[in-house]
Amino acid sequence: MVSKDKIKIKRKSIVKLRWGAAGCGNFTEFGFLPALNQLKRSKLISVYSSDINRAKSIATKFNAEAGYNNYSEFLQSNINAVYIGSRNSDHHSQVIQAAEAGKNILCEKPIALNSAQAEEMVKACEENNVFLAINFVHRFHPLSYKANEIINKGMLGKIVSVSVNFNVDYPPNNNFRFKKEQSGGGALRDIGTHMIDLLRFFGGEITDVKGFVDNIVYKSEVDDFSAAVLKYKKGGYGQFNVSFNNPKAFNRIEILGYNGCISIENIIGGSKKAGKLTINLKGEGKKAFRRRANKQLVLLRSIQKSFIKNEQPEITGNDGLINMRIMEELEQQCL
Repeated sequence: MVSKDKIKIKRKSIVKLRWGAAGCGNFTEFGFLPALNQLKRSKLISVYSSDINRAKSIATKFNAEAGYNNYSEFLQSNINAVYIGSRNSDHHSQVIQAAEAGKNILCEKPIALNSAQAEEMVKACEENNVFLAINFVHRFHPLSYKANEIINKGMLGKIVSVSVNFNVDYPPNNNFRFKKEQSGGGALRDIGTHMIDLLRFFGGEITDVKGFVDNIVYKSEVDDFSAAVLKYKKGGYGQFNVSFNNPKAFNRIEILGYNGCISIENIIGGSKKAGKLTINLKGEGKKAFRRRANKQLVLLRSIQKSFIKNEQPEITGNDGLINMRIMEELEQQCL
């Protein structure tokens, strides 16, 4: 696996981020852009879509200056940061073009269709002295941070296992996610990538993976289920279960250590309840904390700070590359 190295690059300081948004899907409209609008040092300038009417509609809705259906013209607009929320098959070319245009980039997950593309994207950003971040939002919930802090302080003792689950009901439709040529895969690529990021966040680097990618309920070009056990470099195991075929799952995080355990509920999936962190340590009474948070907003604040201060973002293109290699390794076992 690739290690996560800090890259120090000298850049000119930025006073305010002027964003361009490429890709006008539902998440861009209802997730990313509403969160971006809450940042004082960021402003949406331009929007790109292959459908010019869609681009102009989103631009008007969020008070951007212009909408484009030409990506090169979009990159030439008055922007210094790009959010790439397009279909997965577009990430590779759009990231490289944005890097060559000198823009810092926040790219949706998964980073690309395969690790070869991801390597080229990371290299292009390094060669053009721009930052590449990946939109892994779940680690940015305050309760995820708190759990990570407890782990790092050694309060749980030796970590035995980390378990994460993300299951939704998503019947096949005309969305790009169900076209393998455009998405690369189904449940594993779309939501499993988030769970792999959480496993790395809580447990560190991963050396081995064993599991399954399958179609259990829905038959389509892409998988509707995946589960795996992963071995941590420093000991202990991670495990995840993801699917597009269950509307009533208890999506949660459980972290087991020799001295205690942690669970986190209601931060994965579409739950509207406040997140709940339960801590149960040896020799202490069980404690529970609740917290609401907009994970996308917290992530964007972190990205904004990194881009403005010319610092490496918390989640880098290299994280996206490592994540992709783990998914590919799992998929190869199921051919």
